[in-house]
Amino acid sequence: MGRAYINMNVHIIFHTKGNKCEMREEDLPQIFRYIGGTIKTLSGFAYMVGGRPDHVHILSTLPTTLSLSDFVGKIKANTSRWIKGLGGQYKDFLWQEGYGAFSVSESNREKVSQYILNQKQHHQRYSTHDEFIHFLSKNNVLPNIAKKADR
Repeated sequence: MGRAYINMNVHIIFHTKGNKCEMREEDLPQIFRYIGGTIKTLSGFAYMVGGRPDHVHILSTLPTTLSLSDFVGKIKANTSRWIKGLGGQYKDFLWQEGYGAFSVSESNREKVSQYILNQKQHHQRYSTHDEFIHFLSKNNVLPNIAKKADR
């Protein structure tokens, strides 16, 4: 085999920094499209990008040329610069330092896409914090790490 053949789907979640500068609801569609374009530029494929004004969900392939941390870092750096250009209300916009990333099997890809697509309805019942703790728990992240995320 002369090449690497990889299908690595990942569900990435990250939040605005301190929830101080949320994205405006009306800006979300163009922000999500920009994130998808950034992923394509990085040689990934964005199956679905969505979220709410205080956080983003991404279902994407992981490019073969980047580590997960470099991939997420480049997405966040590029999009935060671009978002600041949307207007003065975003002059202090930043993403939080951390993120969550969870592997997604090919057989669950459509289910995760639908979950991301339905974020508005989902967050009528669950807070962003409760959702993230649920993801940590569901993915067997140690309880002490979940408690740290709780703060």
